[in-house]
Amino acid sequence: MTSTSAVGIIIFFFILCLVRTGQAIWMTLPSAGTKCVSEEIQNNVVVLADYVVISDDHSHSPTISVKVTSPYGNDLHHRDNATHGQFAFTTQEAGNYLACFWVDSNNHGGSRVSVNLDWKTGIAAQDWDSVARKEKIEGLELELRKLEGVVEAIHENLLYIKGREADMRNLSEQTNTRVAWFSMMSLGVCIGVSGLQLLHLKQFFQKKKLI
Repeated sequence: MTSTSAVGIIIFFFILCLVRTGQAIWMTLPSAGTKCVSEEIQNNVVVLADYVVISDDHSHSPTISVKVTSPYGNDLHHRDNATHGQFAFTTQEAGNYLACFWVDSNNHGGSRVSVNLDWKTGIAAQDWDSVARKEKIEGLELELRKLEGVVEAIHENLLYIKGREADMRNLSEQTNTRVAWFSMMSLGVCIGVSGLQLLHLKQFFQKKKLI
């Protein structure tokens, strides 16, 4: 193996680590109340998540309720009396996707309840084993296919960030324009009021024959 190939492989795995979008989250749920996690995801992205309830009291199996909503408040997943579960969907709009967890009211044990959430998005949610079996690829060819997916994900993220930047720039320009017009209108109103005050004072002093 040449040094160039070795460097290429190292860079490849480094990129895979950088763009890895799967994450495992541990949450301790309060006895009363809700704990939520959110992630900003762009449009047309696959989301896959598994969750499991873990309790300090092994003689008691508490249950939780789970609700996942889109940026516009649409329910994507809702389940009660769950000890474990999974949800999967493809995003229809860009924005913050929210997953909320709370302990069911029938949990009278009072033990601490934790939830392990394995949240994957984009390329991390891809079932590469199925792809390899379907397309009959393996080894380096499969890794190159993963790298292709990584590059596409990076490109889509860059386009998304560029679009968000353009939207923020347009909003900033519109705000600056409105502030400028408001400042000019305020200045005009002040000048008009000052002129009316001067006219009123002049008429008042003329009536009193002071000028």
